Amino acid sequence: MAAGTAARMAAVEPLGRAGHVLAALGAVLLVAAAGRYAARRSRQPEVIGELAAGLLAGPAVLWLAGRHGLDMLLPRGVLAALKLVGEAGLVLFLCGLAHKLRTGPSAPDRRTVTRVVVGALLPAQAAGVLLAALVLATGDPAVRGTAPTGAFVLMLAVTLSITAVPVLARILLDRGLADTPVGRVSLASGIVIDALSWPLLTVAIGLASGSRSGFLRAMAVLACGLAVTVLLRRVLGGAAGDALCRRAPRLAAPLIGIVAVALACATERLGLTAIVGAALAGLAVPAAKPWSAALGSVTAAGRSLVPVYFVVSGVGAVTAGFAAASPALVLAAVALGVAGKTLGGYAGARLGAQSRWDALRVGALMNTRGLTELIVLQAGRSAGIITPALFAALVVMALATTAMTGPALALLDRAEMRHRPPPARRRPDAALPDGALPDAALSDGALPDGSLLDGHTTPE
Repeated sequence: MAAGTAARMAAVEPLGRAGHVLAALGAVLLVAAAGRYAARRSRQPEVIGELAAGLLAGPAVLWLAGRHGLDMLLPRGVLAALKLVGEAGLVLFLCGLAHKLRTGPSAPDRRTVTRVVVGALLPAQAAGVLLAALVLATGDPAVRGTAPTGAFVLMLAVTLSITAVPVLARILLDRGLADTPVGRVSLASGIVIDALSWPLLTVAIGLASGSRSGFLRAMAVLACGLAVTVLLRRVLGGAAGDALCRRAPRLAAPLIGIVAVALACATERLGLTAIVGAALAGLAVPAAKPWSAALGSVTAAGRSLVPVYFVVSGVGAVTAGFAAASPALVLAAVALGVAGKTLGGYAGARLGAQSRWDALRVGALMNTRGLTELIVLQAGRSAGIITPALFAALVVMALATTAMTGPALALLDRAEMRHRPPPARRRPDAALPDGALPDAALSDGALPDGSLLDGHTTPE
């Protein structure tokens, strides 16, 4: 009997764990909905509300129920399952957005993207080097730490040059910019910047640990990923792939999802970020209509799960704890972070033949850091390169620069409307074209012969 009871318990345990995961998933979606509502009320992008809700949910549960209560509500296994669901949603969502970067009449110009990447990357890295120089000049060991100088300087250069592609993608979607030239240029530039920054992050961590092979391995992984993308595009875009998509359209969407998740997991396991794998998967999907329609279903599924990623990541981001940072250090980090990204992105967009207002929008979007910045900071702190005090200052910088994006875009929209020239008005004595009606006649609905626009006549 004891053996039978143990067997029944073993059979029921997975069901109970699945129920716990589903209940926690529902709670996370409710937290995300509350964050989106608060963001709309404060005129912020919805993704800012989701991230803020996640950052506040963890401390709130800790304050109300203590660490034991948090572990009971979100055990390690449940939190890992939620993180996996959120990351899968993010991969599927970014796969669809990356696919749009090379399709349609408004696909971003490569030269424009290149100049925006250079403008948003190099000045931001220079700002990071300047921040490192300021920290080194102060000589405060609580901020400087004991990491090698090369690793410390490179880490801060990467930190101030990162763009949060997941947050950027959601902001573009929330504001209706995802299919505009500004949105496509910004998203493509952000993906390229992240693809270049993550290998540099591995170099910084390698310098701190005494290993220098991380950069070469990251470059090799990126080259192999590009080769796989080209191969997949040829296979799926060939006659056999096109026939498969037309004959079994219901299989096309799961196939794209499996490929996207597999590429994302591979790139992350091999030292890059899952974002690069998701982008490569989106670029591998052919531009033919059947494949694009299937990818639309994949993107919709990812969009519904992306809030889980932001909330769960926000909950995990607060577990590391913070240390006090001087106001001067925080102000320096924020000022240099904004200047490097915004001014550099604006200059690159202007050199890429963008209008003044669109270039300002690109600069504001490039300043988005958000969750990706928190991941980079956590990696630097775990490697012993970033001290707790510097970590706190850079977290404030990441949240402040991300929160600036929505208000900055709204301010630019209003400023452009104010500076837009009014429509030209015709002089009263100007001759009318043949068949045109005078404004007075149109204003009261009367035609020159005395009849009204609805077919009746005016009273005598």
